[in-house]
Amino acid sequence: MVAIAEEKPERAAPSGYARLERPLLVGLGMLLAAGVIAGVHFFAPQWVATMLLDQGRSTFPLTVQNLEWLAFGFGLGELAWRFLEARRERAQLSLGLLPEDESTILQAPELRLLYASSRESLRAPTPPMLPRLIHRIVVHFQTNRAVDQASAILDSSIELFQHEIDLRYTLVRYAIWVIPTLGFLGTVLGISLSLNYAGIANLQDPTLLAELSKKMAVAFDTTMLALCLSAVLVLLQHLVQQYEERALNAVGQYCLDNLINRLFVG
Repeated sequence: MVAIAEEKPERAAPSGYARLERPLLVGLGMLLAAGVIAGVHFFAPQWVATMLLDQGRSTFPLTVQNLEWLAFGFGLGELAWRFLEARRERAQLSLGLLPEDESTILQAPELRLLYASSRESLRAPTPPMLPRLIHRIVVHFQTNRAVDQASAILDSSIELFQHEIDLRYTLVRYAIWVIPTLGFLGTVLGISLSLNYAGIANLQDPTLLAELSKKMAVAFDTTMLALCLSAVLVLLQHLVQQYEERALNAVGQYCLDNLINRLFVG
């Protein structure tokens, strides 16, 4: 039997930074959206600014399009946070928390070392999945001395982590829902204002049809922009969530190969 060298778990991020990381990224995402609004406002052609920002409205910059851009920036910030969390989960696999050679068998002394190292990692504000899995499996195995039950704990924990990952995308899904909702509301509002304008305008005015068509076009621009932004956000959400779920699968495979399959009941 080969003994395991004492692991050196990754240092946890400072608790203050961990608490501020998510709002910081969301704030940066919304700041990026505000930068896009400013860039389009100052540098884009008039027809582009009208379509993307409803620049000609008297309430500008308070328009439906600008609200859609801010919601889009919020979703980007949330996805950036999830991507960084997934990268940290993958980084745990390179720390050597479990033996990776071909000869090590895990018995009581080695399991005590694994328990101590995983318990140290659990002190982080947001403990990674790998130390949590190791800690849970080791504690259960030391109590029951049954490899099949330890394997069952691994399977149930992976399912719980999968559900946990899905819950972390709740606000992203809300942003994806609220953007087209704002678009439809903007269209309804635009149609209502256009009809109101047509009701009070002079029917003999030769520019009536042109002005009415312009107002109607701006009304439908809100829905077009909303559908484009939500489509981009849905694509990014699926890519980031797939990346995070693959990280979870890699963690589960790592525990199966280097922990469950090395347990020895002596």
